Amino acid sequence: MRMCVFCGSSPGRDEIYGRAAADLAVLLAHKGIGLVYGGGNIGLMGIAADAALAAGGEVIGVIPGHLVDREVSHDGLSRLEVVDTMHERKARMADLSDAFVALPGGAGTLDELFEMWTWSQLGLHHKPIGLLDVAGYYQPMLTFLDHMTAERFLRPAYRDALVVETDPRVLVDRLTSA
Repeated sequence: MRMCVFCGSSPGRDEIYGRAAADLAVLLAHKGIGLVYGGGNIGLMGIAADAALAAGGEVIGVIPGHLVDREVSHDGLSRLEVVDTMHERKARMADLSDAFVALPGGAGTLDELFEMWTWSQLGLHHKPIGLLDVAGYYQPMLTFLDHMTAERFLRPAYRDALVVETDPRVLVDRLTSA
């Protein structure tokens, strides 16, 4: 089994984000779950990759050629795939993964998360999707998703399909048992 982790190319303002990325990555490695991610060696991406590798886990990075230098592609991975476009990156990460989880991140993280969530709603895959809500990071977005649901732009079943947890162990257990 492999889990795709979407997360920031920045470490964020608080070191709690980096600890959460490392904790999730080590947990995946100890459970024998491979980590698929964006291939960078910086920010939460680099922290997660390094932690999984140090714990003996499989780590596969997928990065577009134009970001190899910008995101400082990780040289020590189990496998690094260089693709042509961001679209190919997301499609390849989806192909390699059995589940998806988003850690804190910026617009790119949200783009990846929402595309996978939309693909699920459209029936293009049936893989579980979750958020690791570190220190309440995703609470404002979750409030907006509830608003979308109340306004009938998002079906309750689709809202409920997004698994949200604050504990990485609980999140991984829920995503792997789905």
